[in-house]
Amino acid sequence: MTWRSKARTLLLISGAAMLTLLPPVVHARSAADCAAEADYVSRSRGTMVGGAARGAVRGAAFGAIVGNRKSARRGAALGAVVGGARRANERNYIYSRAYEDCMRGY
Repeated sequence: MTWRSKARTLLLISGAAMLTLLPPVVHARSAADCAAEADYVSRSRGTMVGGAARGAVRGAAFGAIVGNRKSARRGAALGAVVGGARRANERNYIYSRAYEDCMRGY
C-alpha cells in the first residue's frame, strides 16, 4: 500500500468515527403529535368503569363494616359515583401532564 491509499483509508475511518459522535437528529413535535401521544397515555391507564367498580367494592365493604345490608348498598352506590368521578379527574390530569411533557420535549 502506498502512503496515499493509507491516508485515504485513515481519512475514511476517522470520518466514520466522527459521524458516530454527532448527536441524533430530533424533529420538533407538533401539537397534534403530542395530543395523540397524551390521548394514548391517558387511555392506557384504565377506564372510568374500572374506577367505578373499584369504588363500588370499596364503598360496599365500608358500608358492610359500618352498618347492615342497606348501608352496604348505599356505600356501593356512593363508591361507584365517587370512583368514576375520581377516575375521570385522574384521566384529565394524566392527559394534561403527558401533553405538557411532550411539548417540552421530555
